[in-house]
Amino acid sequence: MSNIIIESANRFPVFLRETEYVERKGLGHPDTICDKVADAISLALSQEYIREFGQVLHHNVDKALLVAGETEPKLGGGTVRQPMRLILGDRATSVCQGRQIDVKGIVQQTVNTWFPHNLRFVDASQHLVLQNELREGSEQLTGIYRHEQVLANDTSVGIGFAPLSETEQLVLAAEKFLNSPAFKQEHPATGEDIKVMGIRRSRHLHLTVAIAFVDRFIRSVKDYFEQKQAIAARLTEFLRSKLKELDEVSLKINLLDDPQQGQAGIYLTVLGTSAEHGDCGQVGRGNRINGLISLCRPMTLEAASGKNPVRHVGKVYSYLATQIAQSIHESIDAVAEANVWLCSQIGQSVAQPWFSTVEITPRDGISLEELRTPVAAIVDSQLASVASLSEKLIRGEFAS
Repeated sequence: MSNIIIESANRFPVFLRETEYVERKGLGHPDTICDKVADAISLALSQEYIREFGQVLHHNVDKALLVAGETEPKLGGGTVRQPMRLILGDRATSVCQGRQIDVKGIVQQTVNTWFPHNLRFVDASQHLVLQNELREGSEQLTGIYRHEQVLANDTSVGIGFAPLSETEQLVLAAEKFLNSPAFKQEHPATGEDIKVMGIRRSRHLHLTVAIAFVDRFIRSVKDYFEQKQAIAARLTEFLRSKLKELDEVSLKINLLDDPQQGQAGIYLTVLGTSAEHGDCGQVGRGNRINGLISLCRPMTLEAASGKNPVRHVGKVYSYLATQIAQSIHESIDAVAEANVWLCSQIGQSVAQPWFSTVEITPRDGISLEELRTPVAAIVDSQLASVASLSEKLIRGEFAS
């Protein structure tokens, strides 16, 4: 393609820099809840549209706000005083070819299913109020769905990179370990709302971890601190077993804790998420599509969650750019690191970006000129298969 720019990086790859900053918001974090629910609704709508009309119709469910409720945590088990409120906005087609689509029912069913499946102690019928503000799309935007070609419904940029650094891998592994079914069986007091912030300085990884403890499993303040100590030791052991190039990992959990304040000095929740009382959430403020907030990497402000998986490039190009970067790194040994930018033009073919940039860090002794042809071939191949990527998104095959 003529509009692809391939250039050398003018900086060290992330894993060779003195410092690195990486964050992961866990499954029960309010921002992650918004992202995951929005994506689940988009997935359910897409599948219904395909069943009824053979194609994904116009929709974007990428505006969601989770308003914190009100609870009274208490050692041994507290109470919920006021439910959380989930406000969903943007657009979804509810009428096509004279037939009605039950958008409201699909949204409600998806929400009712998602919460108990992912958050052990949240019952959507009791602990959540759903405010559905989805509306019909504009005629100009819905019109592109009648076009034979798959046309972009926005002008925006998707960004991807590869490979994940050891810091990124460990931060991701830490949260997934703490939220794994096996760990919940071993430590049921840990809620799903877990946030991991990792800072690597040279070869030492420092982690600050926030874990919402579930009050019904805590008998006393002393019990809380004993459980927290055991969890810290278990997580440290797990992460040290995964160290490769790094020398050490150290971590601290719930730094606001103060044993002198009694129950007021410990992080207790009734439902296992800060959204029950302490923190609101919003689509787009959480993890990128690879499950991380990598603050030393190129990023876009595009919120992929809830966006249309066929025509909204804020989603499609985010996944496609990541897939291209991964393919370049895995297929070409001479590439130490790859960053990819894909920019669409509204109304133009999704398979033909307006402009694309691939930034390469060659390994020592390799020139950029040696890499141009194989890199361009990978980009062309990936763009040609964008339809199959959308099919995977519709089937929900990507998990972060």
